Amino acid sequence: MRQKPTVLAREIVASSRLFRVEEVQLRFSNGVERTYERLVGRGAGYGAVMIVAMIDAENALLVEEYCGGTDEYELSLPKGLIEPGEDVLAAAERELKEEAGYGARQLEHLTELSLSPGYMSQKIQVVLATDLYEERLEGDEPEPMRVERVNLRELSALVQNPQFSEGRALAALYLARDLLTQRGVFQS
Repeated sequence: MRQKPTVLAREIVASSRLFRVEEVQLRFSNGVERTYERLVGRGAGYGAVMIVAMIDAENALLVEEYCGGTDEYELSLPKGLIEPGEDVLAAAERELKEEAGYGARQLEHLTELSLSPGYMSQKIQVVLATDLYEERLEGDEPEPMRVERVNLRELSALVQNPQFSEGRALAALYLARDLLTQRGVFQS
């Protein structure tokens, strides 16, 4: 295993309401020094969840929301921040109810994904939700989210949809499809 670089200095060089930019000066084991910048969350942070909610054996729910980063309405999986005192599965249940209007009788943590580990410290917990039932909670979204279904057989076509661009969501859908296929729930 490779030796991690030595941190020579770190400093917050920019800050906003949501993010901080941290500059980190490093020395690698071969003596080379570099300065990296990374986006870090504000405060301690409790993490985030992304939910692959299976409405039936073949179809997952997507939500449409305005995304400030792309300045577009985009389709993705329901997701959100984990609140203080919440565990991953409780946060997934709450976010699913707030964003898609469904609860789940079965929740299973699948994995943890990062968005861009070279530049961002944030990670998201992927949860599989099955045996859904209708229930809506009031959330913090500025407007109602439209809910769509995607058939797990059509993931390659989903990538061609100009409203769908989130790599983490695509990875989570493929992961869920593979797991459900292995379990014999989904027939590919």
